[in-house]
Amino acid sequence: MSIRERLRDLRAALDQHAVAAVIVPSADPHLSEYLPERWQGRRWLSGFSGSAGTLVVTADFAGLWTDSRYFEQAGQELAGSGIALMRLNSASAAEYVDWLGAQLPAGAAVAVAGEVLSLALHELLLARLRPKQISLRTDLDLVADIWTDRPPLPAAAVREHQAAFAGSGRAGRLAQVRAAMGALGAGYHLVSSLDDVAWITGLRGSDVSYNPVFLAHLLIGPEQALLFVPPGKIAPELGRALGADGIVLADYAAVRTALAAVPDGESLLLDPRRSVQALAASVGEGVRVVRAANPSQRFKALKTTAELRHIRQTMRQDGAALVRFLIWLEQALAQAQPLTELDIAAKLLELRSAQPHFVGESFATIAGYQANGALPHYRASADSHAVIRPEGLLLVDSGGQYEGGTTDVTRTVAVGPLTQEQRRDYTLVLKGMIALSRARFPRGTTGQQLDALARAPLWAEGINYGHGTGHGVGYFLNVHEGPQAIRPGGAGETAEALAEGMVTSNEPGIYRPGKHGVRIENLLATVPAGAGEFGEFLAFDTLTLCPIDTRPLLHELLSESERDWLDWYHALVEAELAPLLEPAEADWLAARCAALEPGAGSGDPGLALAGRGA
Repeated sequence: MSIRERLRDLRAALDQHAVAAVIVPSADPHLSEYLPERWQGRRWLSGFSGSAGTLVVTADFAGLWTDSRYFEQAGQELAGSGIALMRLNSASAAEYVDWLGAQLPAGAAVAVAGEVLSLALHELLLARLRPKQISLRTDLDLVADIWTDRPPLPAAAVREHQAAFAGSGRAGRLAQVRAAMGALGAGYHLVSSLDDVAWITGLRGSDVSYNPVFLAHLLIGPEQALLFVPPGKIAPELGRALGADGIVLADYAAVRTALAAVPDGESLLLDPRRSVQALAASVGEGVRVVRAANPSQRFKALKTTAELRHIRQTMRQDGAALVRFLIWLEQALAQAQPLTELDIAAKLLELRSAQPHFVGESFATIAGYQANGALPHYRASADSHAVIRPEGLLLVDSGGQYEGGTTDVTRTVAVGPLTQEQRRDYTLVLKGMIALSRARFPRGTTGQQLDALARAPLWAEGINYGHGTGHGVGYFLNVHEGPQAIRPGGAGETAEALAEGMVTSNEPGIYRPGKHGVRIENLLATVPAGAGEFGEFLAFDTLTLCPIDTRPLLHELLSESERDWLDWYHALVEAELAPLLEPAEADWLAARCAALEPGAGSGDPGLALAGRGA
């Protein structure tokens, strides 16, 4: 079926149920960022493959609301579909709600499946639509009604996180969560977010692409916890181990029944942003609902000393693979081998797969050559990809899942002569990345406060970027995790203070549509930075180990302190990675990590492909 035929069938369902509009969010019953195929309804209906977007369909209109990361991509993918691209002014805003309120007449009904609707969004919809006398139907799943070949639930097995890397046991984590529940006055707690479930239980799976998680809900009670998983996914021996720690297995489909059985007079903790309306509606009226963030969100964000030790070793292994990739790329270009963006992704996977304890990629590699680099979440495909020529910039954003940690790194590299604009953009992005890397700040500082540090060098030139500067990163878990983030504040958001042990990305960028994109990304650990009469201070320790291409730099734009930081970073990279490399590889790395020479790189923007020390 074509997109237009699917929209036709959806509109027939609207008419059948006397509904004026349907909202199709990018969500599943766990409100995940990356979705199993079964819940890719928005993609199936619209053809838009980005991870963030909301489709709204009425009898005579269809619109896809998404943020600036996806404007170029969505414009291309929606072309000819009959679906309008609706550009969000803020990635965190639900602007389609106000659109519905303005477009629909009083007495109209809007459908959205309660199975994939967060409590927070449900309340926002009610608050905005009720004054317009517009009703909300959460009992209808119109997409499921017309999606006749909808994929089944994933069936892959669930396993333990390897003991050598898992750290504290599940019994201790359950006790930690129960203590937080008690402080909130809750005797029960429903955990639906998959990374929280995986962290608490110490289990890992492969139900969601790139994230080592599995479909499950966890209902924690005073004495035991019920783990709701599809039948057959947990082996009997593992089930017995869970039982010994107070976790009892139950069928995935039985979670509503269990919620309805929570005794009257009890209290149940629900996270409004991580719990769906359909499950909340199953709770009896005699149960008091406590609304607060999942305590495990913060607990898992605070990496232990042992976890950070494993992460640092993982960064060395990942860095060795990245060095081999950069050497391969330079040699292939120097030998005029035909290369495409698909070859970049395949080579990175091949080299990472050779590293100890590698499990898989942490997201689909973004290899964007020239204009494709201007699409922040670009993904090459067999049908649409660029051939890399010996000129311009190649942006490569990639990462790996290892038993000992999750990596996420972006490097923009010169593959031939550059324009002055490309070199200037590259240098400005590096200045922003360095500024945040060197930050020192009082305990209690949030990412909203720090975001401007990375943007300031760009703002000074009238430049900005539309995505956040940094996101939390899991420990062999989701590459994007909360609760902390480094980004501008959104309406109604409560900013999370950065704290010791958090791992956060640092990735400013510049994107010029139709021309090029630049992004440079390292992961940072928040560490103590001393205390004095003005209180305790924190700073960032750089975790990622991969040389930064110095060939595109306009050195005259760098301050002495910025040059010193870059020289320090490269000395660190060489010291940590050289022991893992063959002699010829170590020689290449030494040349790439050599200290900057005063005045180097200024003048003609032409760039010799071999570069310094090749």
